[in-house]
Amino acid sequence: MDEAARLPRGGMLAFASGSLGMGTWVTVPGLLLLYFLTDVLAVAPLVAGFVLLLPKIADVLLHPWVGHLSDADLARRGHRRHLMMLGCGLPLAFAALFLVPGGLIGNSAAGWVAVAFIAGNLLFAAYQVPYLSTPADLSIGYHERTRLMGFRMVVLTVGILLSGVLAPMLAGKEDPTRSGYALMGLVLGASMLITMLIGIGGVRRLTAFAPSAATAAHGKPGLRTLLVALRDPQFRWLVGSYLAMSTTSHLVLAAVPYFAEYELGRPGLTTVLVAAFVAPALIATPVWVVVARRIGKQPGLLIAQGAFVAGSIVLAFGSAAGLPVLIAAVAVLGIAFAAMQLLPFSMMPDVIRASGADGTTRAGTYTGVWTAAEATGGALGPYVYAACLAIGGFAASSAGTEVVQSESAHTMIRLGFGVVPAVLMVVAMLLQRRYTLDRTLR
Repeated sequence: MDEAARLPRGGMLAFASGSLGMGTWVTVPGLLLLYFLTDVLAVAPLVAGFVLLLPKIADVLLHPWVGHLSDADLARRGHRRHLMMLGCGLPLAFAALFLVPGGLIGNSAAGWVAVAFIAGNLLFAAYQVPYLSTPADLSIGYHERTRLMGFRMVVLTVGILLSGVLAPMLAGKEDPTRSGYALMGLVLGASMLITMLIGIGGVRRLTAFAPSAATAAHGKPGLRTLLVALRDPQFRWLVGSYLAMSTTSHLVLAAVPYFAEYELGRPGLTTVLVAAFVAPALIATPVWVVVARRIGKQPGLLIAQGAFVAGSIVLAFGSAAGLPVLIAAVAVLGIAFAAMQLLPFSMMPDVIRASGADGTTRAGTYTGVWTAAEATGGALGPYVYAACLAIGGFAASSAGTEVVQSESAHTMIRLGFGVVPAVLMVVAMLLQRRYTLDRTLR
């Protein structure tokens, strides 16, 4: 297959549809699960943070292991779709997260959520790792990988926007309830299943159009496999930067409901802030594709990271800045977020393809390490914000119970939403500058 050829739009759209379900899994627990634990199930902030963090620790080994299985599947069957079909059980785990039995509250409810979260993480890996290995499997070039991931990012943005807006509404909007969260889990879980199946069809079409030769998988699963991928210096700096970015974006999502209720005094503004964060990406993503074509992926990513820092600092002023200014700042974060989803995901297959044939046969392993970093960031972000709440003395409560928070709690709600993300993003920029492959490829 000629690497200068262009992939068919229909196949790319079907492939991108798989990101709708993945976007729901990443967005809704990231947005609502911490709040669901502390303000509906009366789980203490530090305990709630551990519920989100501890299941992710296993992902550091789990995702590369799944990646190795995916590579072995490719060598044995000629495709990676077997694991993806297994991963279609993810919607059941998603629904179970929010279908907490009525008699459970506090630590017992936290235990239920933790078990469902562990199961969901495993099923998420089974789908996401082979799914994201597809761009590296295809015999396409530097710019075509950006184009493919641009399609994915637009569809992913739609999924994040729809799930981020619908989830709080289904849960009860101004007055979320346990039954509302249960309904939300069932409705969004059903939609996840449909889109994940469409995504599998898209993978089939693209790999048939631009196949690469499949060879034997290398190495054994586990820690050794993880270290093989991390010994690649270009991949190491890229994935380190992405870990910091993932932590930052998930922290912001977890903080939104608290910022809306306790800083702005209107829980219903959660939906507005999520829309302001996600909607600009629909317009910004095609622009970032053009930017990457003109100046390269890494320079574009550094610009986006700088914009994220500036927007975060504005949010640190809280309600004193005024609602219009805050919404505009969140929109800036959303524009930057579009680049932080598009560009790193198209740089990762660049690294895999540049590492030679040996690296290409380990695309699943590389992707497994990548998604492990994404999952770890997804846990670290809410945990860091939960730690901010705990430092401020935030008081947990159950649904329908009003608690007056202390002044220090309000301060940490605001600073955790603004200053901490800015610092984390600066770390991401410093790591990103150590990545040098992009300048040789463009």
